[in-house]
Amino acid sequence: MKKGIAYLILSLYTLIMSYYLYTHQYYNADIEAYMGLVYKANHPEMKIEEIHHKVYTELKDKNPKLFEVSVGREEEAIGENSYYKTLSENPKAYEEELQLFSVKPFYNFINSIFFKMGFPASTSTFLITIISYILIVFLIFVFLSQILKSNFLALTLTLLLSLFKPLLDTSRHATPDALSCILLLLSIYFVARKRNLFVATVLGMLCILTRPEYFIFYILSLVVLYIFKNEFRIKTKELFFSLIYLFLSFALIQYFNQIPWSVLFMNQFTKVQIYPISNPDPFNFHEYVSFVKSKIFFEFNTSYFVLLAIFIIVIADYKLVLKKNPKTILFLSFMGIIYLTVFIRFLLFPILVNRMMVGFYLVIILSLIAYQSSKKEIIQSLP
Repeated sequence: MKKGIAYLILSLYTLIMSYYLYTHQYYNADIEAYMGLVYKANHPEMKIEEIHHKVYTELKDKNPKLFEVSVGREEEAIGENSYYKTLSENPKAYEEELQLFSVKPFYNFINSIFFKMGFPASTSTFLITIISYILIVFLIFVFLSQILKSNFLALTLTLLLSLFKPLLDTSRHATPDALSCILLLLSIYFVARKRNLFVATVLGMLCILTRPEYFIFYILSLVVLYIFKNEFRIKTKELFFSLIYLFLSFALIQYFNQIPWSVLFMNQFTKVQIYPISNPDPFNFHEYVSFVKSKIFFEFNTSYFVLLAIFIIVIADYKLVLKKNPKTILFLSFMGIIYLTVFIRFLLFPILVNRMMVGFYLVIILSLIAYQSSKKEIIQSLP
């Protein structure tokens, strides 16, 4: 199959999928906060009461059930079933809630651009999600066509991966997850395929400014790159400057952040904080430990990480590990930092929602395909 035909098929497919995603958005709970930040950025003179009225007036036509008290489910955090109803009725509480979502400045910046272009506030928050989905699909095809040397096989796998449930779910939420996913994939692509650490660092900074917790992954990645710097033809000085830039992007977010991690944790997992800035509850370390212990097996077992770990172990081939093959060690090291990142992130935020993990899922799957396709070459190079 010629590459031009593959791109044509992929273009038509993503056009159809874009329409589907646009007309089947979830209008999830976080959208009201991102809409409020859009209004604040574009109309700084607007009072919170007016922003509050505009946001909830628009959303009542989209998802009216969002603002009802949820009585059919057990509360995880005390007060969460009535939380969004409280926010819909209390502009002061809503104003403080916005600070929980202001730590994703790049995503909020993109949303503001769409709003300036004339889109409604609610639409502005998920357009970048749909665009990110399209870019992810095309990037997967580009990568696979380079690795597999077969446009037909690359296209087939790309179409299958585009239907991967966590990716589709992510693309139907007004959240930064799809944007951070494409930035993550692009940053890894520019290191692994293009050997361009500068561009990868810029993309990594944007990824951190979209979802700050990716700072953990990028710092661990620099450690692996330092160990294998000759393989990637990267100088120590370049790694050092990359570390500085990534740290500054994370520090910038923390400098303007008004809500500490402890309050964020309580708000999500133990007791909802109606006023997280002006009147937060005291943090209880015992409650934190108990919650983490109660969730760790459930969250990992209901994610895809256990299943993917089985494929990693099978495909890696213990004989190549025993012979200390450099490519095998690099592959396992890279997989190791992903799992270590996920575990550290879990300790800070003990939930593994698939839409938040989709970037790591895709990285693992694509790495498995790339390693498997190169295994014959690896075996032939053995003494």
